Amino acid sequence: MIEINLIPDVKQELLRAQRTRTTVISVSITTGVIALSFVALVLIYVYLVQGGREFLLDNQIKDKSSELAKIDDLSKVITLQNQLKKIDELNGTKKIDSRMFDMLQAVVPPNQVKIASARMSAETKTIDLQGQAKTYDSVEVFKKTLEGAVVVYTQDGQEKTDQLATKINLSNISYGEDESGQRVVQFALSFEYAESYFAAQNPSVVIRLTNQGNVTDSYLGVPRSVFVNGGSN
Repeated sequence: MIEINLIPDVKQELLRAQRTRTTVISVSITTGVIALSFVALVLIYVYLVQGGREFLLDNQIKDKSSELAKIDDLSKVITLQNQLKKIDELNGTKKIDSRMFDMLQAVVPPNQVKIASARMSAETKTIDLQGQAKTYDSVEVFKKTLEGAVVVYTQDGQEKTDQLATKINLSNISYGEDESGQRVVQFALSFEYAESYFAAQNPSVVIRLTNQGNVTDSYLGVPRSVFVNGGSN
């Protein structure tokens, strides 16, 4: 069977162009409808949903304000609450200064060194001591005992240790007489203390004397400068 195409090529191109235009218009209309729907949803959320939430929050604020207004001496109550909050914060950071006496009792050699004055500075975290000893060796024993002392405490269920004294400075060493007229060595000693020892959040702390593993008389009685690296130091 023989088929004859009676539609000219120009007519066919026109029909294809019309179909393409119809498709583009349909897609554009569909996209426009979707975009308008999205804008409508956003407007509904902004003006209805969010507006309703703000209305409810405003009512809650007004109700709470009315309740607070009914409280007698509201300003005093608020001030008291702030003060209680500050007390809790201070309790968490305060120091137990009285532990200094236990510290001195632990590190000062008995019957050898006497402490005449002790001053503690929370700003510089230092302790300044003025004292006297029977001999210079006793002063060295005191200094080296302090160098080897560590603070032992428990934190989060684990035992921890800190060096009790750092940056120890021994100065103003001179000879003098005590109240009984006996010849003594007078000195000044200062050091930076471990905050963990005085911290209130550490209810149980102890001082452990280590002397860095050496407690012999020859080590304690001789100035540290005598020892060289690799020796008993």
